[in-house]
Amino acid sequence: MEEERTQATKTVAGPRKLLDNALRAVKGENTMQVVEDFTAEMTLVAEGLCEDHGRLRKAVEDIEAEQDRLRQRTASEQEAMENALRADRAEVDEKLAALARRVDALEKREKQLLSEKEHDKGRKARLNQGLMRSLIILAGIVCGSWVIVSVLNFLKP
Repeated sequence: MEEERTQATKTVAGPRKLLDNALRAVKGENTMQVVEDFTAEMTLVAEGLCEDHGRLRKAVEDIEAEQDRLRQRTASEQEAMENALRADRAEVDEKLAALARRVDALEKREKQLLSEKEHDKGRKARLNQGLMRSLIILAGIVCGSWVIVSVLNFLKP
């Protein structure tokens, strides 16, 4: 029996020893040192992340400031362009109004010249009619004189 006990103890001692070795390998003999090393490394990582976050925040603030500056510059340039456009539009409107006045004046002058031409044509027509009447009367006088002279020549002994 004793032999059985020693054998049972050996049988149980083998797995127990294996378990202890496995726990010792996982747990380690210097667990506190491993925890402190891990904590130090995590602290270093956290500090690096904090610094990175600070640099990123600063970069974002710089970008926002640049965007605000660009937005203001764009707005002022847009306003200047709109003012220039308004001034150009006013100048063009003024020139168009001047051209419209000139066109109206030319149209009036053309109408005046046409009416003067028509008046001149009417006056010429009246002069021509008067001239024709005068010529007809003169021709009648000449013809009448010829007839009278012919009749007198015929009546002469």
